[in-house]
Amino acid sequence: MSDSSAEPKSGWFKRLVSGLTKTSSKLVTGITDIVTKRKLDDGMLAELTDLLIAADIGTTTADKMTQALAKTRFGKDITGDEVRVAFATDIAKTLEPVARPLSVDPVNQPFVVLMVGVNGAGKTTTIGKLAKLYRDEGHTVTLVAGDTFRAAAVEQLKIWGARTDSPVITGAQGADPAGLVFDALMQARKRGDDVLLIDTAGRLQNRDELMAELGKIGRVLRKVDDTAPHAVLLVLDATVGQNAHSQVEVFKSMIGVTGLVLTKLDGTAKGGVIVALAEKFGLPVHFVGVGEGADDLRPFTAHSFARSLMGLNPEG
Repeated sequence: MSDSSAEPKSGWFKRLVSGLTKTSSKLVTGITDIVTKRKLDDGMLAELTDLLIAADIGTTTADKMTQALAKTRFGKDITGDEVRVAFATDIAKTLEPVARPLSVDPVNQPFVVLMVGVNGAGKTTTIGKLAKLYRDEGHTVTLVAGDTFRAAAVEQLKIWGARTDSPVITGAQGADPAGLVFDALMQARKRGDDVLLIDTAGRLQNRDELMAELGKIGRVLRKVDDTAPHAVLLVLDATVGQNAHSQVEVFKSMIGVTGLVLTKLDGTAKGGVIVALAEKFGLPVHFVGVGEGADDLRPFTAHSFARSLMGLNPEG
């Protein structure tokens, strides 16, 4: 297979910048309009705070950012570029503690990753992209079609399995997902696979019986390996904005989410939601997606994301 890790960083940075255009253009235009030919005063700080909140950066973080700006520049002339650089620096500081790669631990074979999230978040596509990432790193990967109720999800996963040369374990339509996952882990252990990526049915966080099913999957995995699952990734659609907070809260309480994946950042003007989630929950953000392509999911990096969000060169 081709090694996507060999792709120049500039190629991914270009896609990141392009993917965040809806959010960054709104912020850049807004900041420029607010600070033009004005000294930094209370009125400007209030407008900047509102602009940041509109990008779903969150009230707490927005207040902190504008207060930090006021400490050094209040009453002084300031340019839009200066504001954007200051904000990007503050955002990077907030994101650095949560920007953690998800490395495959060779001690756990297979390394079991359980993917969870609501309908339409992009779980199945994300699993396919993760399979490509891990295969490009030289790992053997097995995919599990744990969404046994939706035939389209199974077919979609089979396509990704063929693309990444990864076996896909499926069950009969409507079969018990926990039983399928149990069998899949047994097979993967027997083969000596490095990674087991498990898809699950999309579920609304207010449906107790569906959330309980996730708990059952976790218990079944631990019957085979008492340390599994080794990662529980909540896939969040960035376009839902503030609703992402309630999803994190409920999934975290039900299944013990260990990290986040943010998808569809290219489809929203509220990409700042990552900043608010980092501030509130402190969960690792492992990957971000900025498009539909196989290479449009990459490990999350604080500095490049923060600068891209503010319309600045991510390599600066």
